[in-house]
Amino acid sequence: METDVLKKVPVREQDPKVRATNFDEVCLGYNKEEAMCEATRCINCKNAQCVKGCPVSINIPGFIEQVKLGNIEEAYKIISESSALPAVCGRVCPQESQCEGKCIRGIKGEALSIGKLERFVADWARENGIKPVGAKEKNGKKVAVIGSGPAGLTCAGDLAKLGYDVTIFEALHKAGGVLVYGIPEFRLPKDAVVAKEIENVKSLGVKIETDVVIGKSTTIDQLMEDEGFDAVFIGSGAGLPKFMGIPGENSNGVFSANEYLTRSNLMKAFDENSTTPIMRGKKVAVVGGGNVAMDAARTALRLGAEVHIVYRRSEAELPARVEEVHHAKEEGIIFDLLTNPTQILADENGWVKGIECIRMELGEPDASGRRRPVEVKGSEFVIDVDTVIMSLGTSPNPLISSTTKGLEINGRKCIIATEETGKTTKDGVYAGGDAVTGAATVILAMGAGKAGAKGIHEYLSNK
Repeated sequence: METDVLKKVPVREQDPKVRATNFDEVCLGYNKEEAMCEATRCINCKNAQCVKGCPVSINIPGFIEQVKLGNIEEAYKIISESSALPAVCGRVCPQESQCEGKCIRGIKGEALSIGKLERFVADWARENGIKPVGAKEKNGKKVAVIGSGPAGLTCAGDLAKLGYDVTIFEALHKAGGVLVYGIPEFRLPKDAVVAKEIENVKSLGVKIETDVVIGKSTTIDQLMEDEGFDAVFIGSGAGLPKFMGIPGENSNGVFSANEYLTRSNLMKAFDENSTTPIMRGKKVAVVGGGNVAMDAARTALRLGAEVHIVYRRSEAELPARVEEVHHAKEEGIIFDLLTNPTQILADENGWVKGIECIRMELGEPDASGRRRPVEVKGSEFVIDVDTVIMSLGTSPNPLISSTTKGLEINGRKCIIATEETGKTTKDGVYAGGDAVTGAATVILAMGAGKAGAKGIHEYLSNK
């Protein structure tokens, strides 16, 4: 297979017209020949910037060198030293702004497909029964991890490798957090990928207890005082949805993206045999421009709707990954940009019949550095829809902080914790991921989980 060193080896995908009608994975990934060919494009920098761009500091040149040589098992061992969820990261990480964004090869051509190579290695390891290596013996200390999302799984995996007795407590009936309820099947297969990654973490000795709501079923104080846990890591995420506060928002047919995606992803409402219903709108408006908005829009499309993304800034400011926007456009989703909802219209029975919007233009930059959208007077118009999905971000549920003595939060209801170690204001309690930062990415949550494991290890080693 010949390689143009300036261009990535193309990745096979489902045809847009076909995939818009199913929930099968869009990207089909590399085979071994393609992966080895792409790996030859790596120039093996002495001062690898890609590693600096990775929140979990994977030895990227090291694993790519092994792929180049065809030693895929060795490549997996190198990745799994740093990452508990490589098959997940290879699919959903924003590589273009992290590892690939720092790739020197990208200066005079296309950056190396680091994410697709990581995905190939992880998938190959899974298909060939290769597992991560755990601790040889336990150290006798117990750690509780709250939440089984990317932060919790990463923290638990790292601590288990260090010999700790780790138990994850998950509020839902299935482990995985945002990986199972938030990200659609067509981007991240649940049984084939997520469940297998969780099994790998369990193979390190980690125990997972589901249906345990910390703050209701038990509290962090009780875990430490009554159940003998020496430390606790909080990775409970940010699952409380935000709304605009505009008239009509309580109409029938208005969803948060959280509810809509949870019904589809976790409860499999897209399946005709599912016992969990989901509204199959004919015309759907998704308000927002992030990855979650793209996920909700592409899910609604697959359920048979004409779908509009309504976003108040221009395409250049869309916070979603370029790949997700590209896929959404290919599938036929309509982008109503520089558009802001002002009211949701309902019929006499309270059901959504339209969304009133106003045109926007971009003014001076705001605190985020993006140009502030300003209303264009007299430009109001209505989009006829029967369903509205609000995807405006989320904040942490205050249940844990309100039931834990000495655990302080900030004005955004996020737990106060240090970035380096995840240490909170309560002795022995550490936190990371969306519970600390507000809604962010899977890989940043994993980085926080690693920092939390490091902090807990230092704390218990010195105690």
